[in-house]
Amino acid sequence: MTSMTQIAWDDTVLPFQLDRSDIRGRIARLDGVLEKILTQHSYPPLVEALVAEAALLTALIGQTIKLRWKLSLQVRGDGPVRIIATDYYAPAEEGAPARIRAWASFDADALADGADPFSQIGTGYFAVLIDQGEGTVPYQGLTPIAGTSLSDCAETYFSQSEQLPTRFALSFGRSQRPGEVERWRAGGVMLQHMPKASPFVASEGGSGEGGLLRADDLLDGDEGDNWSRANLLLDTVEAMELVGPQVAPTDLLVRLFHEEGPRVFDAQSVMFGCSCSEDKVRQSLSIYSAKDIGHMTTDDGIVTADCQFCGAHYEFEPATLGFEATQVAGEGE
Repeated sequence: MTSMTQIAWDDTVLPFQLDRSDIRGRIARLDGVLEKILTQHSYPPLVEALVAEAALLTALIGQTIKLRWKLSLQVRGDGPVRIIATDYYAPAEEGAPARIRAWASFDADALADGADPFSQIGTGYFAVLIDQGEGTVPYQGLTPIAGTSLSDCAETYFSQSEQLPTRFALSFGRSQRPGEVERWRAGGVMLQHMPKASPFVASEGGSGEGGLLRADDLLDGDEGDNWSRANLLLDTVEAMELVGPQVAPTDLLVRLFHEEGPRVFDAQSVMFGCSCSEDKVRQSLSIYSAKDIGHMTTDDGIVTADCQFCGAHYEFEPATLGFEATQVAGEGE
């Protein structure tokens, strides 16, 4: 395989369908996107792993939704890792890339050295938020933190909140090709069974942690057999096959599911992208009084703000901020 073929699949999401099983799916590869996300901050390795997993889940989930603007994942816990937040912005126009950003808040002093990253989240919730833009009401669905990984949390969310059997197989980490510097790479597969769940499932409760629904609770008969067979095939995937770049997503799809009648659709490219701007920061500060703005003003006589996602730094003249602003932005700055 040529390096050009390898590069062509970096930072892409490939949609597919298994016609025999009535299952849809996605294969994602993140290379430059993940490197850009993680180099914005000096995260400890434990936090890096959680942000990498969340970003990969976001790429896979975001591409499955008919999205006009933004999908967000939020993980909040009472452990040392307090918040993991990601955004997936739909392509602005046909053929344009989708954009992804991610960020985490944590207590560095409370992190346990050598601990499993997921254990540092503690008790909390996993949320999916969908905002289709101006004139629409944002959707939010959430489920408790469950299982042993963020992938488990996402699977629980789809079973419990959407009653869609869903499975993820992910791999991520730092790797190095001959002659190149070490960098982050990630890859994953998402499977999702589309038929409606039994109308009695919700009232009966599930077999998962704390009575939460699992994929197995939603399917029976031929549908259950098809789902089990596809999952057994996915169980054979190897970490390096997921991450690549030696194995193209199309080759991996054939290797795993050739008997299921795989059919691919147009791949979606993704890139790192942040929506922050000076105007948006000004707007967020417009609710504050002159007194409030005064408390935010530094000894140097300016108000500063930093984007948590991309690290962009903004500086403002206090008189131009808040609902009691006495000066128009751009005058005297």
